[in-house]
Amino acid sequence: MKEIKAAEITKEVKRLCVEAACDLPEDVEKLLREAQEKEESEFGCYSLEKVVENLELARKDMVPMCQDTGILVVYAELGEDVKVADSSLDDAINEGVRQAYVEHPLRKSVVTDPLFDRKNTGDNTPAIIYTEIVPGDKLKIQILPKGAGSENMGALKMLKPADGVEGVKEFIINTVVKAGGNPCPPVIVGVGIGGTMDKATMLSKKALGREVGERHPDVRYKALEEEILAEINKSGVGPQGLGGRVTALEVRIETFPTHIATLPVAVNLNCHAARHKEVIL
Repeated sequence: MKEIKAAEITKEVKRLCVEAACDLPEDVEKLLREAQEKEESEFGCYSLEKVVENLELARKDMVPMCQDTGILVVYAELGEDVKVADSSLDDAINEGVRQAYVEHPLRKSVVTDPLFDRKNTGDNTPAIIYTEIVPGDKLKIQILPKGAGSENMGALKMLKPADGVEGVKEFIINTVVKAGGNPCPPVIVGVGIGGTMDKATMLSKKALGREVGERHPDVRYKALEEEILAEINKSGVGPQGLGGRVTALEVRIETFPTHIATLPVAVNLNCHAARHKEVIL
């Protein structure tokens, strides 16, 4: 049995939080630079120029690239041969989030109660933590700071199986076009298809953490990702909603078996600052 001390988990989560806020992953930056080459509209080109300039400055000075440093979504893959010592895994992760957001200039955006007592917790905890038990003796932690501008434009629809591929396509494309400039496009579009209503939304969020260029292993869904992306980019929404060719950078679909009478589809959007970091302990 491999033992990982809670303090080590806390230290790594703290580091990931700071780096995610200030240093956009190179794979996402590459997409944005490619978008600059594709964009034709004057406003679109200007917007992308400022987006790239902003991420360069954030990385250089290690300051947040966006004022909304998000609510932390954490995916933990815990090996069945791993024991977390001195604390629970959730407590160790939340302590890392707390330290990062208290000790660094990261906006605290979490409130205690969603409806009646919307008082700020003061340290951006608790994080949204999903833990999966997997074979092995490793602990993989991936974090996604999720801003409200893009999160608020997500959608879920319980389609009928008879709606089929065309119904799925229409819902996804309409969701992105309706969002307009609110999620700070160009966006990455996460899609969850199948399972139950809660599983579909979880899948759509998880899709946002995939590496750039990682396609669905089923060639039919891979083709669907590419087709939907092309249609979204014909919409004219463009960078920051100011018009242009590049409304979305990628479409990523995750799937799961479902009931014979259901076809759940969820869409989760990520702004151009598609922040994600991970570590394996």
